[in-house]
Amino acid sequence: MAGPRRRFVWELDWNLLRTFMVIVQEKGLTAAGEKLSLKQPTISNALRRLETHMDCRLIERNASHFSVTPAGQRLFSECVALFDIVSGLPQRMEQHPADLTGHIDIALASHVVCPFFDEVLAAFHRAFPQVTLSMTVASSHDVAAAVANRDASLGVCLMEERHPKLEYDLLYREAFGYFCGPRHSLFGKSDLSLSALRHEPYVSFKTDQMSGALWPVALLRQKEGFEGAVIGTSSHLEEVKRLIIAGFGFGPLPIHVVEDDVRAGRLWRLPPHVSAPMIDVHLVHDPSARRGRAEGLLLAELRQAIASRPLDERSYPGPRSERA
Repeated sequence: MAGPRRRFVWELDWNLLRTFMVIVQEKGLTAAGEKLSLKQPTISNALRRLETHMDCRLIERNASHFSVTPAGQRLFSECVALFDIVSGLPQRMEQHPADLTGHIDIALASHVVCPFFDEVLAAFHRAFPQVTLSMTVASSHDVAAAVANRDASLGVCLMEERHPKLEYDLLYREAFGYFCGPRHSLFGKSDLSLSALRHEPYVSFKTDQMSGALWPVALLRQKEGFEGAVIGTSSHLEEVKRLIIAGFGFGPLPIHVVEDDVRAGRLWRLPPHVSAPMIDVHLVHDPSARRGRAEGLLLAELRQAIASRPLDERSYPGPRSERA
């Protein structure tokens, strides 16, 4: 920008342009003063100062006459265009979804297999591709602790004991079945009754107890009087499955999670084949936590999706997958 023009821009009081535009729109200094809640001498002084800056007459006026000069008409047109640009700034500065940035820490129990959850994450990523995520796998107890301690923005886990600081939304429900591996004596045998499992060695999760998150599984075990020794435990699904496949004993696993293992001959489904224990998996968050915009949006979208999708569409496997 050339020197004189630059000085003009910096020395000009831009409020004078607004005042001039209102003078022309209201067709008089008195009316303009009323519009701007200013006294007429203030309006007159503003017009004089602007004419000095422009070095030309902008309005011809006296007690009985008011008219805008050709120079004034040109300036008025420029003022209208300028104020149109300024008035549109809020809309232009609104953040486009694709511009949203941020980072979200999610803590999950091991081997969360939930197509519904994946759909929400995929839609969120399409809408906000610059937001990054960290996924940490831990026991359900540690997931809840991470959310309560604000080490994680939100969590996905079983509910062992409701934490007073946290809110829980039922994300999905999964059916657990009993399975054994190829080295087990019951592998490949059909038409077994639950009594066939009563004295068999057992492998399970650490929460497979009446006071734990897998209490429905523990209740079935108690009801059927299973007496087999507990040979191995873990907080992680993959390790429980490893011990079952290795032949340490039979144990519970989410039916839909291990379907590929059953088809591949690595696992064999044992009874019960109907009325399998159902376990609830929750979305966990701290309602009092301060969140970034990205964290708040993902949490809101997950909760809205949960509210709008019937539970039977968030239950795995569906009834058609159960063997009668």
